[in-house]
Amino acid sequence: MADAEDYNSDEYPGSPSYNEDREEDVVDDEEEEEEEEDAEAVQEECLALFSQRDFIMESNILSVLKRYLQAGGAPSTVVELLSVNFTSIAGMVNVMASWLIHTGVPQSEVTHLVENHMTDMVMKHFDPKKADSIFNSDGNMPEWLPEMIQQATWRSVFYRLAEQYPDCLFLNFTIKMISDAGFQGEITSVSTACHQIEVFTRVLKTSIATFLEGGEEALEKHLPEFTKMVCHGEHTYLYSQLLMHLTAEEPEGGPNMRRLCQELQKAAVAKGLEVTPITVALTHANEYPRACQALSSMLSRQALNPADVSVLYKMYSEGEGPPVALIRVPEFLDLLVDALYNPASKISPEHKSKYIFLLAYSVSVVESSRRGGKGRRLNKEELKSTTQAIEKTHTLLANHKGSSELIAEVNTLFSCIKFPVVGMGVLHWVDLTVSEPNFFKLNTDHTPLHLVLVDEIVSNHPLLHHKALILLTRLFENSYDELDVLVRLELKKMVLDRMLHLLHKGCVIPVVTFITKCVDDTDISLVRHFVTELLDMIAPPYTVEFVQLLLPLIENKAVTDTLRTSDGKDPVSEFISHCRANFMTQI
Repeated sequence: MADAEDYNSDEYPGSPSYNEDREEDVVDDEEEEEEEEDAEAVQEECLALFSQRDFIMESNILSVLKRYLQAGGAPSTVVELLSVNFTSIAGMVNVMASWLIHTGVPQSEVTHLVENHMTDMVMKHFDPKKADSIFNSDGNMPEWLPEMIQQATWRSVFYRLAEQYPDCLFLNFTIKMISDAGFQGEITSVSTACHQIEVFTRVLKTSIATFLEGGEEALEKHLPEFTKMVCHGEHTYLYSQLLMHLTAEEPEGGPNMRRLCQELQKAAVAKGLEVTPITVALTHANEYPRACQALSSMLSRQALNPADVSVLYKMYSEGEGPPVALIRVPEFLDLLVDALYNPASKISPEHKSKYIFLLAYSVSVVESSRRGGKGRRLNKEELKSTTQAIEKTHTLLANHKGSSELIAEVNTLFSCIKFPVVGMGVLHWVDLTVSEPNFFKLNTDHTPLHLVLVDEIVSNHPLLHHKALILLTRLFENSYDELDVLVRLELKKMVLDRMLHLLHKGCVIPVVTFITKCVDDTDISLVRHFVTELLDMIAPPYTVEFVQLLLPLIENKAVTDTLRTSDGKDPVSEFISHCRANFMTQI
């Protein structure tokens, strides 16, 4: 490890390449050239190297020593220079580490300490020009490099260096070696990988496989790094999206891949990148330039335009129309949902039906290829009912904001909410309405109809659970300083009940995770209420992940002490006993 530090310092500016002439057998023409060199100049060059600190530790010491002796150098001079300049930095590091271990410091901690210091020194003194000179004229790599990249610590150093020095040939080569060695899953954030098509493709494949196998959790965890890599440049984004779109056309796994394409596109837009031309080009709508132009115009401005909407409406309502994929872009659907379900949105009556039609068409029409690949088959069976559901809810919510005014129409709302797009729109309307500053101050209902609608959405649409949890989380974390303390507690208890309903419908781990994280900042009576209700809802068998999350909360005496009985027959004690008996090795 200390050798690596010496290499990155400026102590050996004239040192030959690592792999230079290390074999015992040398080629005849090299020996002849060596003999022809000026013996005195060779000796001076070698003596300058022998005078460097700890040069005896250098990997090319044997080749330099042989060269010096062949030029007629005195062995005694070599011995004196190497011994005088030998300070054994590496040896002292090892001795110090050994002392620390003998004094009781864990070996893992000592190793971590030395590696961290080495990492800092490498990052501080790394010289890309010297690194590139490591390769000899034959292009051979250093013997220590394959072993070094097997260690996670040093791979992470190479990743950091590659980000800092993207033009370094040695680092580019090392990143490729790491990818070839099977560690491509680690280098999604390394921009250097974007310059090597082979490495980039391998990393892209591994990342996509991780998303498809890991589901929502993997998507949420790894998408930022994946987006950073893919959005490195226009060429990487286009290449990635093209491959993913081709894969999305496969029957097996196609919808999941299409979802990943859309998430990537959404993330790129959030980063401020102009990807609209690529998005439109990948919809296979080249035969409809006017439709592409209308959609591109609205996506670029992130705003709907009645004229462009009219163009799309006319093309889709007459005949076969362009491919439905063209208007099935998430950003465009979000704009339509906001226009129809945002209380502050104003749509002229003459254009309202066009907005509704386009939204209904994009989410309900099923498009497939005819046999032989000639033409398209459109299934519009659900178009009419979807259009009617959107129109009914839009009319109701646009004209009635108060809970009391909507009670009479609750059956209609519940019926329409069964359509996924309506569930999405109503959830958006609820979010904007209850987020108004004085909503809960003016609302006297124990459970406002708005949140009852959220319960109904949660019951019908598992894919909207995440959005519902975000809304409930924000409501629970609000301070509500304008309300009485007791009213505030009752309000938050009511929000917790909505979270329990969400948990009951399958969103278990995210809800429990949120509650365990906010224990310290929440009134303990609220946490106790959640725990009491939860224990009434659940029963064995439990997953390991669930037990690992919930057990510390249940064992918290401040939360559950008042819920326990002396005979141990209470739900708290029974849950703890069950977990201790069945999950002893996992917790």
